[in-house]
Amino acid sequence: MARASGSSSFGGRSGPTMWPWLAWAVVLLVADQVTKTLILDHYRLGDSTYITSFFNIVRAHNTGAAFSFLADAGGWQRWLFTGIGAAATVFIVWQLRAHPGQKLFSFSLASILGGAVGNVVDRLMHGYVVDFLQFHYAGWYFPSFNVADSAITVGAACLILDELLRVRGKA
Repeated sequence: MARASGSSSFGGRSGPTMWPWLAWAVVLLVADQVTKTLILDHYRLGDSTYITSFFNIVRAHNTGAAFSFLADAGGWQRWLFTGIGAAATVFIVWQLRAHPGQKLFSFSLASILGGAVGNVVDRLMHGYVVDFLQFHYAGWYFPSFNVADSAITVGAACLILDELLRVRGKA
């Protein structure tokens, strides 16, 4: 978990604030939504463009979570994953407010925040998440994903790195 930073983004104290981290989350959210809009405008469901021998742009809809978990659950999962995303947003903003000076930790959380909100927007607007990045090799296809998923993955990896560095620093 995060270390205390001794400063707050509210209450008139000087020091680091959460606003640059929220701005990073908004940049990721905008990039995610712009790319998804381009896909929705130019591809029909299932359309694919081969870019390289291992990478495609493809329009896919995911009604589930990561790797289409619960995709065929009947519709209730839309609201479950939207609720989880909303709860994660509140928790992450609280953590960013409490620890804005911890750069790697805050970068991690802001990346996860931007991605989570991007996918929640899709669920609310469309009932599914728009995926379009697809890697493949020798007939094996990795599940398609999007900019939001990439931001969440990078954020999670950096969060793990931050924790490893924190634990190592205490040794």
